[in-house]
Amino acid sequence: MFQSALIVEDHQSSNQWIQQILKDLGVMTVKYAYYCDDALLMLKRALEDNTPFDLLLTDLSFDEDGRVQQLRNGAMLIEAAKNLQPDLRVLVFSAEPDPAVVGNLFKQLDINGYVHKGRRDMTDLKTAVEYIHQHKKFVPAEFQQAVRSKNAHDFSTYDIQIISLLAQGTLQKNIPAILQQSGAKATSLSSVEKRLNQIRETLGFTKNEQLVAYCKDHKVI
Repeated sequence: MFQSALIVEDHQSSNQWIQQILKDLGVMTVKYAYYCDDALLMLKRALEDNTPFDLLLTDLSFDEDGRVQQLRNGAMLIEAAKNLQPDLRVLVFSAEPDPAVVGNLFKQLDINGYVHKGRRDMTDLKTAVEYIHQHKKFVPAEFQQAVRSKNAHDFSTYDIQIISLLAQGTLQKNIPAILQQSGAKATSLSSVEKRLNQIRETLGFTKNEQLVAYCKDHKVI
């Protein structure tokens, strides 16, 4: 699990239960900020102390209370944080309902996950943190189509061969041997797994079955 996480949320009650969820998941160090400017300063100090945060969990909207802020919202914070620490993983926790806005967060800011505040948010938040720790992207079902369309993948001949074999019921471990017989390059099992992981991540999927179904629906195979 992550060693350290920074929560940026201006509602005290939400801030507190998010902290508890992260601690329950095994995050050793959990800190928080109510303002985006303060959060960026904490990220900078952590880097200077050689104790960088592993995860940034932030809302998008923050209530104005008269305090002047250079970073007025979560999107501005994410952009600044990524410029400061490119490998920082980012989870957005917001009530933003527009799939197009959420899709842009993945495409333009390269976030790792989005959880919508609502009925399932505690469950989704736990799942999202676990997914992101495993280098997977987390996208709620209701936003997946928007994210996929924003992250369209350009399928190569090699990609199509692999996915077609999966669609035919071929076990992933048997694909390299079949590819080798056809003269394809990079036919090791690790290369096949790596390529499938890359495609799934780009399209926002977690399972090969989802990828195969997507390719059938969009006439890729």
